[in-house]
Amino acid sequence: MSNRPSSPLTRRRFLERTALAGAALTFPAVLRSASPNGRVQVAAIGVDGQGYSDLHNVSSHAKAKFVGFCDVDLNRFARADKAVPGVPHFQDFRVMLEKLGNTVDAVIVSTPDHMHALIAIEAMKRGKHVYCQKPLAHNVWESRQMRLWAEKKNVVTQMGNHIHSAVEYRMSTRLIREGVIGKVKEVFSWVGVTGNERTRLLEPPAPGPVPAGFDWDLWIGGAPMRPYSPIVYHPFAWRDWQDFGGGAIGDFGCHILDPVFTALGIRAPLSVGADNTGINRHVWPTSEAVRYVFPGTEFTAGPTINVTWTDGGLRPNRKLAQMPDNVDLPGSGSLFIGEKGNMVLPHVGGPRLYPAENFPGFAYPKDIKGLNHYHRWVDAILDGAKTTDGFDYAGWLSEAAQLGNVATRLPKRPVNSRGKLSVTPEELNVLEWDAAKLQFKNSPEGNALLTRTYRKGWEVTPA
Repeated sequence: MSNRPSSPLTRRRFLERTALAGAALTFPAVLRSASPNGRVQVAAIGVDGQGYSDLHNVSSHAKAKFVGFCDVDLNRFARADKAVPGVPHFQDFRVMLEKLGNTVDAVIVSTPDHMHALIAIEAMKRGKHVYCQKPLAHNVWESRQMRLWAEKKNVVTQMGNHIHSAVEYRMSTRLIREGVIGKVKEVFSWVGVTGNERTRLLEPPAPGPVPAGFDWDLWIGGAPMRPYSPIVYHPFAWRDWQDFGGGAIGDFGCHILDPVFTALGIRAPLSVGADNTGINRHVWPTSEAVRYVFPGTEFTAGPTINVTWTDGGLRPNRKLAQMPDNVDLPGSGSLFIGEKGNMVLPHVGGPRLYPAENFPGFAYPKDIKGLNHYHRWVDAILDGAKTTDGFDYAGWLSEAAQLGNVATRLPKRPVNSRGKLSVTPEELNVLEWDAAKLQFKNSPEGNALLTRTYRKGWEVTPA
């Protein structure tokens, strides 16, 4: 069983394929529009890796103009400069926002997760539109503040789960909403990666010299200070560490659970519980199972619906899908169990309906197109419109992913008693969630994990 997502597409091929012409779905123009000169002047914070992909795709919009590049590592500007020459460099996002002032209309935030909320909120406080990478924020409380600040400042926002605009996910959500498989009874979502696959370390490693041109203090930001160590944090392995990333569900939850949220219209869960293969205070577990219970909607079969997340190579029993014997579940994706049949949605791939005999002669709609996720954000800014993946939606999705990370830190069973992971309520520490009060009804320990203590000077401002 693969430990990698099953998509046969590289990120570049996927973006090329889905960058099709198409305007954003628009709403009444009540939001603040772009600068009077008819162009959106953008500053990018984090300009290599995923940051490069983000700015490169935004730069292909004819009315997007970059006015600032910011990265804590001065060695990482080369690709951005080649893509968009002549843009001023900054190392501290606060200095850039202060110096450029009203020159900036919009900001792209493509940093490690632990800095998303602080940077995005500081931009929104100044009236800047924001495109922020998934999972939007590092914890539950930050995710809520991101949504509230976007509403308060009336800015155009978008989360960087670009598959939201892809034809595969747009197709699947439409089919479910049109009742092709009937009302949905249960959902299983999974990803092949593990929560600690990049370094396999269990404890922070020995310190090492900080490279020239890299500001470790700026990189740490609001997280607890620790010594720099080569490779294991910057530029990518930070995802394994609880202080900086969100493990497997933080990395992929806002991708794979996105069509579940969109199709079913779910938002905050009623409860969440989790089991895992072992966890400490530093890194995320290798494998975990998270069981959510959401209130039912018009698209679900009952008053509640269970959504089960697994990672680290764990998948649901393929027999649930009623697939042919020669077909297997994808390495990553979702399984929707419906009253009339089932849908398997690979990550990333087109939806498949099972059992085949339930859908004789079924023809997929031909009028659904893939849209350019990045251009939808720029277009919405120009039009004074909303995106379908703004923080008013993405905030709830990010909250749910981070609630899973709270639950996995509070398992019911001791590590040495575990064999097969369980998602039965009797074997889970079921945390009852009160979304309106932003707290658990039955878990002071869980409430303590909804946010963090910030390093002085790096606090996130509540809305």
